[in-house]
Amino acid sequence: MAGRVPQSFIDDLLARIDITDLIGQRITLKRAGKEYQSRCPFHDERSPSFTVSPSKQFYHCFGCGAHGTALGFLMQYDGLEFVDAIEVLADQLGMPVPELSTARDRGTSELYGLLAECSSYFQHQLGTSDKALEYLRGRGLGAEVIETYGLGYAPPGWDNVLRRFGQSSKGANLLSSAGMLSQGDRGRYDKFRDRLMFPIHDRRGRVIAFGGRVMGDDQPKYLNSPETEVFHKGETLYGLYQARQRKGGLERLIVVEGYMDVLALVHHGFSESVATLGTATTRSHAELLFRQAGDVVFCFDGDRAGREAAWRALESVLPRLTDGRQAQFLFLPDGEDPDSLLNAQGAAAFEAQLRGAVPLTEYFFQMLSKDARLDTVDGRARLVERAKPLIEQIPDSPFRDLMEEELGRRAGIRKTPVDKPAPARGGGRMRSDSRAGQRRVQRTPVRALISLLFTAPALATRVTQPAPFVGLEVAGMDLLLRLLDRLRASPAAAGAVIESWPEPAEADAMRKLAEVEWAGESEDWEVAFDGYVQLLVDQFESQKSADLPLQLDQISAEDRRRYLQQLARKAESGRHKIG
Repeated sequence: MAGRVPQSFIDDLLARIDITDLIGQRITLKRAGKEYQSRCPFHDERSPSFTVSPSKQFYHCFGCGAHGTALGFLMQYDGLEFVDAIEVLADQLGMPVPELSTARDRGTSELYGLLAECSSYFQHQLGTSDKALEYLRGRGLGAEVIETYGLGYAPPGWDNVLRRFGQSSKGANLLSSAGMLSQGDRGRYDKFRDRLMFPIHDRRGRVIAFGGRVMGDDQPKYLNSPETEVFHKGETLYGLYQARQRKGGLERLIVVEGYMDVLALVHHGFSESVATLGTATTRSHAELLFRQAGDVVFCFDGDRAGREAAWRALESVLPRLTDGRQAQFLFLPDGEDPDSLLNAQGAAAFEAQLRGAVPLTEYFFQMLSKDARLDTVDGRARLVERAKPLIEQIPDSPFRDLMEEELGRRAGIRKTPVDKPAPARGGGRMRSDSRAGQRRVQRTPVRALISLLFTAPALATRVTQPAPFVGLEVAGMDLLLRLLDRLRASPAAAGAVIESWPEPAEADAMRKLAEVEWAGESEDWEVAFDGYVQLLVDQFESQKSADLPLQLDQISAEDRRRYLQQLARKAESGRHKIG
């Protein structure tokens, strides 16, 4: 669905969903006062710094800075796109998403439906093929794996799928759009014939493509669906949907090269296995992997092609290596694959090999030092020149600092010439070891009002329109006025407002203010709110007084009277300390 979902619907969705229940279904939460706490699922930590606020409908980690609403959590934890996360929440609440989809979106829905029907057809055909079932049994795959991954069989013949699903011109065209037909001298015909079928699922479990494998010596051994509206191989990992169903979550993902490698690993108990689809690991793949697990092990053949694939994977993951993420590389002996190794050595021995996989740092310097003599100045200079642009791709983090230090050590220099860009003025993530440190916000009337509005959004209705302090020139006034307008239009929870705020820098500032806890109940908040509003009104009146001309004989009697009144009011309000 590419059409834009109305903000009012998103606000309503986030207001109805119980963020504590949603997150609690995925990680263990413990109550701590008005909030809930846990160890952060997005980085490694020993003590809980991850909090969930039911009243403000957002989560925040004081360790790594992860934050957002229920939508943000689904996107970060489940690896969903924004619209997919909306649909998941809407399904959970039984709320139909407004029909804003285009004709292209309706066609996409038809593709999903057709591909699901094709998958069911292939699964039925598998049950009727002794040859295909015998082949799978010979590979050691049982009924549970076959069912979980939806394996099927495309029978021999040029037009089985075409005759079943493409009798009309519309049906045939849809089959072509889904990548199920080929075009030749005979016209359109079935792309997959006499092959084992591996349905490829997206992150929501929908069938989006197929891989087909011959059971003899025919070529090509593997045949994949072409790119379509719903299938982009550079953004898809085979087996990821099934791996995410693993109980207890994912601490690690094993990346292998093919469908049968994944199934062999799953058969031996390694259900956290996925595969790229006949293509090099992309940055999209890397982001998908690290959204699901902190540790990723790339398992490739030890030959030249396998090592080249490993290096491309390394280049793709470097820009994704923030704190708590680790990549490792396991190279198999020549002529071996995961299935043969598992059958020969057993699962325990293979697990030991996984634990002994080469860390990314070691592989990085090993490859870059291959033909560089580090006992010479020229060789060390070559290493620095090769490593510098790659290290610069790593996000600013302790890991990057350590990589720079390691490069300096190997190059024999105290300080590596990898230059850090100067942080943008006012930029950078504020880090703190304590929750209180994050909430230490200098209180001014504007900041206090924004914070109170996030505590109780209905307070926005207590300010008349236009606000009596419009025109006051103080920091944050424009943001406060826009927030008041936003909450009058739709009194959404803090999380929903921050999630949809168009300016990232302002959203980050508002998030910090939303974290401030106010003592008391709603009545106390109303008193405090009205008091801060009055402070701004007084400050505005004082500002106007200062702007009046001092030559009283040049202004009207009315203006003179107003000016004297404002001077008196300014003197009286001097007891207030305005930040």
